[in-house]
Amino acid sequence: MIRVLLADDQALLRAGLRMILDNADDMRVVGEAADGAQAVAMVAETAPDVVLMDVRMPDVDGIEATRLIRARHGGTRVLVLTTFDLDEYVYAALRAGAGGFVLKDTLAPDLLSAIRAVAGGHAIVAPAVTRRLIERHIGSGDGPLPCSDLELRALTEREREVLALIARGLSNAEIRPGSPPDGG
Repeated sequence: MIRVLLADDQALLRAGLRMILDNADDMRVVGEAADGAQAVAMVAETAPDVVLMDVRMPDVDGIEATRLIRARHGGTRVLVLTTFDLDEYVYAALRAGAGGFVLKDTLAPDLLSAIRAVAGGHAIVAPAVTRRLIERHIGSGDGPLPCSDLELRALTEREREVLALIARGLSNAEIRPGSPPDGG
C-alpha cells in the first residue's frame, strides 16, 4: 500500500485528489497539509511513502518543503504537482530532491502511475517539461548546445544522467535511480 500525503493550499483540490487516490486499490491518503510547514510536520507524524506537493503555498512553499522533507526524511519521496509549467520551478524542485514533476492537468490514471513510479524510486517529468529539458540541455543536434559548460557543470551528476537517458529516448518508467547513461 502506497501511503500518500497531500500538500496543497486549495482544499477543493485536496478533496478531489483524495477521491482519486481513495479509488486506487494500492494507495491510501494518510493526511492533508495546507502549506509547506504543515507538510513537513505531517511527514514526521504520518511517514508517507510519497508527498504530492504543490509548489506555491503560503508560508513555506513546496520547493522549500521538499528540501526539508528530503533532508529530514530521506525515505519519503516527493512528487510535485503544480499548474505552473515554469522551468525555474522544475529545476528548483529537482534540485530540492523531488522525484518527479507533473502538471495539474494530468489525467487521473497518469497521476496514479506517476505516484507509483515515484514511490518505486523512479523519476517522472511531465512530457511538456521533458521536451523543454531536452531542447535546453541537449539541443536539437543542429548546432552547438544551447547552454554553456558552466551551466552543465551546475547540474548534479544525477541531473546529467537523467538528461542523457532522456536524450537516448528512454521513458520515465525506464529511468530509475542509478541508471547508467547508456540506458543499461
